[in-house]
Amino acid sequence: MVVIIVFGATCAFCWIASLITKDTSWVDRIWSIVPVVYVWIFAAAGITGGEDPVRLIVMAVLVTAWGVRLTYNFARKGGYTGMEDYRWAILRGRMKPVWFQVFNLLFIVLYQNALLVLITLPAYMALMHPAPFGVWDAVFAVLFALFLIGELIADQQQWAFHRAKREGRADGFLTTGLFSWSRHPNFFFEQAQWWAFYAIGAAAAVASGLGFWGGALNITIIGAVLLTLLFIGSTIFTESISAGKYTAYADYRRTTSMLVPLPPRRSASKKAAKRGKRAPKPVAKPA
Repeated sequence: MVVIIVFGATCAFCWIASLITKDTSWVDRIWSIVPVVYVWIFAAAGITGGEDPVRLIVMAVLVTAWGVRLTYNFARKGGYTGMEDYRWAILRGRMKPVWFQVFNLLFIVLYQNALLVLITLPAYMALMHPAPFGVWDAVFAVLFALFLIGELIADQQQWAFHRAKREGRADGFLTTGLFSWSRHPNFFFEQAQWWAFYAIGAAAAVASGLGFWGGALNITIIGAVLLTLLFIGSTIFTESISAGKYTAYADYRRTTSMLVPLPPRRSASKKAAKRGKRAPKPVAKPA
C-alpha cells in the first residue's frame, strides 16, 4: 500500500510539473530515486516482519548503489538544472501538441512510473517468500555488482569523450573502449542489472519451495521484460537521430553490436582496403 501511495504521488507530481514548466523530463529526474525508495519500503517490511531480512537488505543496498551511480551521472550532465532531454524536444516537434500531451500523460508519466514499480517487484517476491540467503543469491548479487561496474566504466568513457568534444579535441561519436564492442554498452549493463535483480527474487521463491513455474519464472519478470522493450525502442529512436547527424554511423552499425558487447566485425571499408592491398596474381608468359 505504501508503494502504491508513493507511486500515485510521484505520477501526480511529474504530470503537474510537466504542464507548469513545459518540461517533460521530470520522470527522468526521479528515475534513479523512486526505485530506491520502493525497494527500501519492501526491505523495511521484511526487517520489521521478523523473517530473515538479509536478502532484502542486499537487494536494497544493490539498488541504492545503482541509484547513486545513475543520479551522479545524470547530475553531472546537467539533468537537474532544468535541461530537458533532447529526444523529447525532437519528438514534440514531430507530433501535434494535443497528441504529445496525451503521450506525455500515458507513456512518459504513467507508463514509465509504473515500470519503475514493476522492476522493483522482485523485492516484493523476496518479502512474500522469505528464505535464507543462499549461494544463488550471492551469485546474482555479484553479477549485479559487475554489471554496475561495467556501466560505471561506460559512463566515464562517454563523459570523457563528450568533454573532449566540447573542448574541440574530438568530434563525431564515440567508437572506442566499450563502445567498440557495443554501440550502447551503458544501456546493456543497465538492463542486465535488473535481470540480475529479478533473478535474486526468483531465487527466493525457489528456495521457499516454489518450483520453476511461479518460482524461477514468476510474474515479476514483467518488469525486466518491459524495461528491455523500453530500452530497445529508445535505442532505435536515438540511433535514428545519430544516423541523421553522422554519415559514418551506418558503418558503425554494421561493425558493432547494438547492445550486447561482442567483438567488432570488420567494416566494409577495411575489407575493401585489404582486398586492394593484395598482390596481383602473376600472369603466365606466352611460350
